[in-house]
Amino acid sequence: MRKILTAAFALAIFGGGFATADDNDDPYLWLEEVEGEKALKWVETRSAADTAELEAVPVFGEIHEKTLEIYNSSDRIPGVGIRGAWLYNFWRDADHVRGIWRRTFLDEYMKDEPSWETVLDLDALAEAEDENWVWKGSTCLPPEYRHCMVTLSRGGSDAAVRREFDAVAKSFVKDGFIVPEAKAQVSWKDKDTLWIGTDFGEGSLTTSGYPRIAKQWKRGTLMDEAVTVYEGSVDDVASGAYSDHTADGRYDLVQRTPAFYRGTSYLILDGRLIKLDFPEDADLYGFFKDQMGLALRSDWEVAGNTYPAGALLAIDLNEFLAGGRDFDVLFEPEERVSFGGLGTTKNHVLYTTLDNVRGRLYRLTPTEDGWAREEIDLPGLGTVGIGSTSDVDDSFFFYYTDFLTPSSLYFVPDGGEPRIVKNSPSWFDPEGMSVDQYEVASADGVMIPYFVVKPAGFEADGKNPTALYGYGGFENSMLPSYLGSKGPSWVSRGGVYVLANIRGGGEFGPSWHKAAVKENHQRNFDDFTAVAEDLIARKITSPEHLGIWGGSQGGLLVGGSFVQRPELFNAVVCEVPLLDMKRYNKLLAGASWMAEYGNPDTDDWEYIKTWSPYQNLDPEKDYPEVFFWTTTRDDRVHPGHARKMVAKMTDMGKKVYYYENTEGGHASGANLNQRAYTGALIYSYLWKMLE
Repeated sequence: MRKILTAAFALAIFGGGFATADDNDDPYLWLEEVEGEKALKWVETRSAADTAELEAVPVFGEIHEKTLEIYNSSDRIPGVGIRGAWLYNFWRDADHVRGIWRRTFLDEYMKDEPSWETVLDLDALAEAEDENWVWKGSTCLPPEYRHCMVTLSRGGSDAAVRREFDAVAKSFVKDGFIVPEAKAQVSWKDKDTLWIGTDFGEGSLTTSGYPRIAKQWKRGTLMDEAVTVYEGSVDDVASGAYSDHTADGRYDLVQRTPAFYRGTSYLILDGRLIKLDFPEDADLYGFFKDQMGLALRSDWEVAGNTYPAGALLAIDLNEFLAGGRDFDVLFEPEERVSFGGLGTTKNHVLYTTLDNVRGRLYRLTPTEDGWAREEIDLPGLGTVGIGSTSDVDDSFFFYYTDFLTPSSLYFVPDGGEPRIVKNSPSWFDPEGMSVDQYEVASADGVMIPYFVVKPAGFEADGKNPTALYGYGGFENSMLPSYLGSKGPSWVSRGGVYVLANIRGGGEFGPSWHKAAVKENHQRNFDDFTAVAEDLIARKITSPEHLGIWGGSQGGLLVGGSFVQRPELFNAVVCEVPLLDMKRYNKLLAGASWMAEYGNPDTDDWEYIKTWSPYQNLDPEKDYPEVFFWTTTRDDRVHPGHARKMVAKMTDMGKKVYYYENTEGGHASGANLNQRAYTGALIYSYLWKMLE
């Protein structure tokens, strides 16, 4: 049992937007031409000048060298996926820049220096095919896990090529399944059949750029001959078909996603689509021993019962199909306790919770008298994540981490107790450092929690360089994790690091997220600036020494925050951001996010325009010297957002910094070396502005 796709398929076509009559007054539209000659020349010139200035900051070289060491360290935990008798891992280091896909056995993995068998060398493949391949994962057919579809991206974009791979022969399959570059969705039905959604030509994609049509593709036939099993609307986010392979059988399904947080699921039985009648905003978590799992985002009144938003439910599938609605409640939320993640072994359901943003781990066992629950002890009040689980016995891995303790990988053997099997290296000395959790009232009185990591020798004198990080969107939770690069680059050097748990995230369940979407999105900025003001009131820092940092939705967060409250901050790291909210729905995957922000082509613009950063820039205001960075190959959040904001602010006479990596997709680079470089630029900028 695992969460089934109900938001967007993270996939589709690379390209730009289109102009409308309302855009005629925007002189920077030419910067939306992703690979336009004029735009790329501007990018090259601007990036070169600004990165040269940041590279000249005295700490750059030392931080860059240390970050490279961390990212390329051979002592990192090699995370694994259990596939039958094998444990698979994808690994990058200084000798494998693009990476190797490799595997080993469990007993070998338990050794300090396990021996690995290389399955696919991406560096060798890239050289042989003269392509800048970036690994985007693999999906293999259980229980043999021999038949795999490997996903390869050119330069890191979401649009990718999918090619069939034989994990026994360790080679691509001659005349096997190949899906041309697209934001496609594929899933194995059986060894000779794929479910596929991709760009089949005109009309086959949604306005968000994701697959609209789901087909069944048989081996030995052309992709164009695949048989349609479902067609969604062009205005949906996406539609797709897939198989949920469990230890007890296979479930074939179709998922229609009309909008984020809404979906309709169908079970394919004897060639017919049977609608699974549960709320559109519930998440289907899959199947376990004939039980269907659901997570609710809203209260559900059904058959005389009221199941609360945030609950995890289970019911016998046959009983449900026959009309039964008497669910077992596997988890019920509390005011500050929410559901985290879920996994299954052969006989157990595992799940995590967030208890005031601290992780807990539980194991459920179905019995004749219901579900028996036991808590698995953790070493501290940090973050827990379920790792790979076995489908042939009850063994599994889980991760534990907190801000100051190197991450640990635990193994729970079949019928045994947890034990540490891998530790991340310690990259900084935590002696004298401390972590505190505070909370502050936002503009509407709701208490917003946040974590503060303080360096050794900290004094509340208002002079501490402080980096405040936030996200606050799409029900994603910001959780404590080891400060691998932040520790030596920031906290060990005397900086304070702050992580805000603002509304829009999922820290306290669906209601915490819903409180800051659409017409309530201003709360996102209010919560974040309330944390900033509290840091200043506690004399942890002051506006002169306070910087903010966020990426993607977090880029919108920090963009809107510095535009609304420029007097609070002296530095802003704005990564791969959304900024022009008038046009975001016309750019790449933007249309799929209208459930989060609203539709600017309707009356929703009346509230969006009050906080859209690009439209609210004021030439009369003094702004911080913002550092914007993005990537040319980001085909999720259009690089035009950052480009246009930089050009507009520059023409207003505002000093800003800009970096655009020509590779990397919606990330800081296509490989670890590029990520280390981007990280060094960020910390050099923060020290330059805040020290």
